[in-house]
Amino acid sequence: MRLIGEISYVRNEEDKENEGVPPMSLPPPPQQTLVVGYALTSKKVKSFFQPKLEALARKKGIVFVAIDQSQLLLDQGPFDIILHKLTGKEWQQVLEDYMENHPEVTVLDPPAAIQRLYNRQSMLQDVADLNLSNCYGRVGTPRQLVITKDSSSIPDAVSRAGLALPLGEACVPRGSCSLAMFGIARYGRYIPVRRHTVAKPLVVDGSAKSHELSLAYDEFSLSKLDPPFVLQEFINHGGVLFKVYIVGEAIKVVRRFSLPDVSKRELLSSTGVFQFPRVSCAAASADDADLDPSIAELPPRPLLEKLARELRRRLGLRLFNIDIIREHGTRDGFYVIDINYFPGKWSYSKMPGYDHIFIDFLASMARSKYKKRLSSSN
Repeated sequence: MRLIGEISYVRNEEDKENEGVPPMSLPPPPQQTLVVGYALTSKKVKSFFQPKLEALARKKGIVFVAIDQSQLLLDQGPFDIILHKLTGKEWQQVLEDYMENHPEVTVLDPPAAIQRLYNRQSMLQDVADLNLSNCYGRVGTPRQLVITKDSSSIPDAVSRAGLALPLGEACVPRGSCSLAMFGIARYGRYIPVRRHTVAKPLVVDGSAKSHELSLAYDEFSLSKLDPPFVLQEFINHGGVLFKVYIVGEAIKVVRRFSLPDVSKRELLSSTGVFQFPRVSCAAASADDADLDPSIAELPPRPLLEKLARELRRRLGLRLFNIDIIREHGTRDGFYVIDINYFPGKWSYSKMPGYDHIFIDFLASMARSKYKKRLSSSN
């Protein structure tokens, strides 16, 4: 996996195995049509299928065909690939039935794998289990607590979890809390904990509400929140997050403005709950902003390569993005705060070079399918 500027392309294992093979031993694949059936919302179709992407697809022999959701999927096609982002148990069952009857068709991505990202209780668990740390940095998740009961139970639950309010600083051991409760042990050293929290809806269903954030400053305010939701420890990060887009083996990183840091004075003087819209969508790009280099510096390439490779394997996904922050005042302390499948309107289509990256990804899948057919026929 190599980063060129902000983009990293990684050769797949199959390409590595073919290094040194005489050129004539494997004939080049003929120009064949790759049929990609898609099942997307109207908003997703409008934002994703830009003229440049469609033009590149035609040059590569890729044809996009809309799946008619009023008709049986098994009666449509034939397809080489199915690209989808619809929610609901009924659609999930339709896809699973189709995959069982057509194992030769690649589904991007398997519905069972996607389902884990639709719940913030399970979304970050693979990052927590990975507990990635190497010479380039450390990647963890913020401590978090799932609230499913009535609002009156929230202050007690927060207190038992070690995120007790009123707000202030306390020296507590990272890693002393239950993994089931918090998701990850945080590096096993004593540090000051900033005790303000972000409240996020538990279920991620694609709606605007599911991406709203609330920043809570005091115990009384927590009782005003409506479960179910996740309380996530807020970590000062210089007001910048890194959106890491994964498209197959390719990686693209962009900077986005995020929530500003909260000072010690604000911790002592602020009360209430402050609500925000979907921060990473509403915020402008920070790529060209005049930022402190310690804040603007991208996460190290080898660290992102390792993280992307492990999450592709653990999640079983090929189209997703990771929101990462760097803890303010550190150079190598990173946290994954969100993972999204096949990012929507404000993501892939706003990602510089997304059309080339995505079409190259589909073309590589076509080559892989051709090689497998050739191998099975010999």
